Amino acid sequence: MIALTAITGYGAVATKVDPVALLLLTLAMILGSAASAVFNHVWDRDIDRLMRRTSRRPMATGAGTPAVGFTLAVVLMAAGMALASTVFNWVVALHLFLGGFVYVAIYTVWLKRRHWTNIIIGGAAGSFAVLAGAAAVDQTQWMLPMVLALVLFLWTPSHFWALAILLADDYRQAGVPMLPVVVGNQRTAWWILGNSIALVASSLLPWWLGLLGSAYGIIAALAGAVLLGFNVVLVKDPSRKWAGWNFAASMPYLLLLFIAVFVDKHW
Repeated sequence: MIALTAITGYGAVATKVDPVALLLLTLAMILGSAASAVFNHVWDRDIDRLMRRTSRRPMATGAGTPAVGFTLAVVLMAAGMALASTVFNWVVALHLFLGGFVYVAIYTVWLKRRHWTNIIIGGAAGSFAVLAGAAAVDQTQWMLPMVLALVLFLWTPSHFWALAILLADDYRQAGVPMLPVVVGNQRTAWWILGNSIALVASSLLPWWLGLLGSAYGIIAALAGAVLLGFNVVLVKDPSRKWAGWNFAASMPYLLLLFIAVFVDKHW
């Protein structure tokens, strides 16, 4: 997902798509996101053992040692940043690092076990990938990438709160204060709907500001209407069934926005 997000940032700014540049950008993003994931597995190995979804992770089962995991995370991040800086520029490398820093330090270490806002603030990690992709083309074009970064920031809570309803028992068992554990499924459903209204509104900003054309605007509006429809159903019936549908619907919604950017800019 991080790689696709960076590719979208690239496509939003580029006048012509260079397949080799996209491939190298994707590799750099994969290295950086892999580093963050490895660190997360090491840091959360104690609570991962308590949750069915994560209990088979290598660090949770004891298949790997923390020292090896931390070393691997550092090596992967260094490799991603070196590639980004060498092939593109230091701004791309900086955004890659900042995305990892937010996910690792802000979300994983600081907020995840302490407060239900964890995923809101931690969601900023994905926004840096858009900025990295745009900076790989032109560091001076910032308006459209910033708006798309806002869209990513607002997409994350709706996506993960729906997942958190599905995994509420796991999070409760592990003592992780995800929103459904703190306020229950019904209130979480309302939070998802409210957040998604802001998300869909922000997704229309590129069209409203004239940064993208009608092709993007139409796709974003239709996709947003479908997403909000699922959210409304979840408010009426905050069950695991509809939480699953909302979680599933959020992924093609974001993919359609990514596709809409490329359709509008390059076709």
